[in-house]
Amino acid sequence: MKSNDVGIIGYGSSAYEKGVSQPTFDYLADAAATCLDSAGICKSEIDGLALSSFMAPPDNAVTLSEYLGLELNWAHVFTAGGAGPVVSILEAVRAVESGAANCVLCVGGDGRTMADFRNMISRFTKAIGNYAAPLNFGGMNGFFAMVQRRHMHEYGTKREQLGRIAVDQRTNALKNPQALFKKPLSLDEYLNARIIADPFRLYDCPMPASGADAILVAPLDKARPGKGVRILSGHQRHNHLPGELSPIQGGWHSFREKLFDEAGLSHADLAFVQAYDDYPIMVSIQLEDLGFCKKGEVGQFLENNTMTFDGSFPLNTGGGQLSCAATAGGGGLIGTVEAVCQLRGEAGERQVANARTGLVSGFGMVSYGHGLSASAMILQKAGS
Repeated sequence: MKSNDVGIIGYGSSAYEKGVSQPTFDYLADAAATCLDSAGICKSEIDGLALSSFMAPPDNAVTLSEYLGLELNWAHVFTAGGAGPVVSILEAVRAVESGAANCVLCVGGDGRTMADFRNMISRFTKAIGNYAAPLNFGGMNGFFAMVQRRHMHEYGTKREQLGRIAVDQRTNALKNPQALFKKPLSLDEYLNARIIADPFRLYDCPMPASGADAILVAPLDKARPGKGVRILSGHQRHNHLPGELSPIQGGWHSFREKLFDEAGLSHADLAFVQAYDDYPIMVSIQLEDLGFCKKGEVGQFLENNTMTFDGSFPLNTGGGQLSCAATAGGGGLIGTVEAVCQLRGEAGERQVANARTGLVSGFGMVSYGHGLSASAMILQKAGS
């Protein structure tokens, strides 16, 4: 390992809550503290800060630095919704490599009530506020229900197949002490839950929660022995397929070959995948677009695999947003936190055997019927 290699040297999370008990900045501070503790780094060493939060504005990364008592050379605020935290980490790596910063804290999360959530969704973009909200569009559930209906119509994808994602992620969550969901979920319960936006039912949708996550980016020679994580490759794509409503292909398709080529790995080399899971259908589209199966064949892929941490295709091994916590600004970061935890061998009962490489993907910035942003990166345990 070269001394000037840059990667991830720490990770952490606040407690997750179904309601809200403190301001957003307090959740972010809690996550930052656990992250620094995992890295063994004092906060005085941090000179870069990347913030992913929907509830923070009009505050931003600079005002958060004031709250945390940090003096910065570099600051960044996400712009791509649930794809943004992965992008923030990639930008943090570039900042350290260029010398713009020495040690960057990437934090994401929100404290929000259901009223906060509804207000945020209705004002998410000008397009939604002006053209969808006045028609009582019912939030993102309605948008992505149409995506699922289209995928089912064009490829014969079945709810029984998609439900395997939700069921297996719940199994993973039961091994995660921080997960909000504590009861097993059966496929029958998934299939027969109350309708939210046909064909979506209750367990297709993540429950809004409060909390935060954090990642620390720095030269890998600052990592505790055996605890560094290298970023082998990473890419982003925005407004893929311009103008198309309810698309069943995302931006991952445009960069998947570069992603794996630059990492020097094949799909079979990965020990796990942490995919942005606002809905099982979007996880499925990511699996197709990233090349784990051909377009339209994800239903059979899900039937052929088990997505639990000890299964044939470990997926969202901490439970993801569907069964651990969906914290808005932290939603795109929870997968990276889980990935680093796995690669450091610190996942306890849900530890994936021989986890040395994994993929994290992000998705977000939904506008008028179109998820605009996709991101992904491939991680490896340093020294592997």
